[in-house]
Amino acid sequence: MTECIDLNCDLGERCDAPGVSADLELLSAVSSANIACGGHAGDYESMIRTVAAAIELGVAVGAHPSFPDRPNFGRVTIAMPLPQLEDAIASQVDALLRIVIRQHGCLTHVKPHGALYHAAMRQAEIAEAIANAVVRLGLRLILVGQSGAIALGVWGKMGFQVAAEAFADRRYEADGSLRDRRHADAVLATSADAAQQAVRIATGAGVLTPTGSIVPVRADTICLHSDTPDAPAKARAVRDALLHAGIRMRALALSCSKPAG
Repeated sequence: MTECIDLNCDLGERCDAPGVSADLELLSAVSSANIACGGHAGDYESMIRTVAAAIELGVAVGAHPSFPDRPNFGRVTIAMPLPQLEDAIASQVDALLRIVIRQHGCLTHVKPHGALYHAAMRQAEIAEAIANAVVRLGLRLILVGQSGAIALGVWGKMGFQVAAEAFADRRYEADGSLRDRRHADAVLATSADAAQQAVRIATGAGVLTPTGSIVPVRADTICLHSDTPDAPAKARAVRDALLHAGIRMRALALSCSKPAG
């Protein structure tokens, strides 16, 4: 059982009034924010707004880059030459970094989004492209990836600090993979279910699969998605359940990472 854990959420993905309001609610419940930086969602105004709110609330700020694919919300794998993919990722992270610096904040981590995330977890060359994009900017940030994935080993060998991630609101398969979103039960429906899974992860009890088996999952950070129904309520339920279990919230990083030189 861990004494503390990070609770992260993907934010800045909606610009409508309900989405902005939900983001602000979520920021009050989590310790780290992964902010969309233009690849799949988000724009200059949403980045400014979300970064400012995160800094005000003491929430760690991270970049959430993706394949450059806004029409499909970054959830479709795009075949790109690796140099071109590095360019796209570096551009997104740099856009957010410039806003963070102007607001006198710190960029602490990078977590890829959607199809880019899943590709990096399975393919070493995609994981390397993400890390190389960060190196190109002169940064040494924490890189976030799914617990047990090859990306964590790739990034560690490249000298990066890594954070193993588990999911409070996603169903797991018996092999430890996430249940495909094509299944109706891929996302846990209730706040109580998400809270229970988060506590099981943090206490080392493992996650329950659809077949009733238990899969061990080690995590430094637990993710909640902002685009699921009742996301703020789920976040509060998860936070409260973790605190009730004696597990404190702690952001991924306390130090500030800025460009070298």
